[in-house]
Amino acid sequence: MTQKQKNDFIFTNEGLEALKKELQILIDNKRPKIIERVSRARDFGDLSENAEYSNAREELALIEGRIDELENLISRAKVINSKQLKGSKNSVKEITIGCRVTITMNGTENIFTIVGEWEADPMNKKISHNSPLGKALLGKKIGEQVEIEAPAGKVLYSIKKIE
Repeated sequence: MTQKQKNDFIFTNEGLEALKKELQILIDNKRPKIIERVSRARDFGDLSENAEYSNAREELALIEGRIDELENLISRAKVINSKQLKGSKNSVKEITIGCRVTITMNGTENIFTIVGEWEADPMNKKISHNSPLGKALLGKKIGEQVEIEAPAGKVLYSIKKIE
């Protein structure tokens, strides 16, 4: 793995688009409103005792920090397109980043999407390729099983479908 690859951030197309949208909202809407708030608060007088000015400056710093973070992520984003990996009958041959995977555990079926770590959202069934389950699933095919060590013991998952 080259140094460039180590510094890349992996995203699906949808994840990268969401970051770009958030960045645009911050630049076009939120930052101008906060700058206006800082300007208004500055007019209130003594800045050393002006809580509104201090709060507005802190909020502006947070927004500027998030803008910098998003610009960095976007500039180093590597988009994974699982559609390029599809085999015959429009199905994916093996699990890669960007795939939706149907797995069963003890008869319970779950559908997860494998994403880059910056997109991970376990509450919405988006798991990082670097998570224990994500790592175990990568490269596997329909019908295979993976075993994960969990706090409650070993858990066995069966792969039912890959999209």
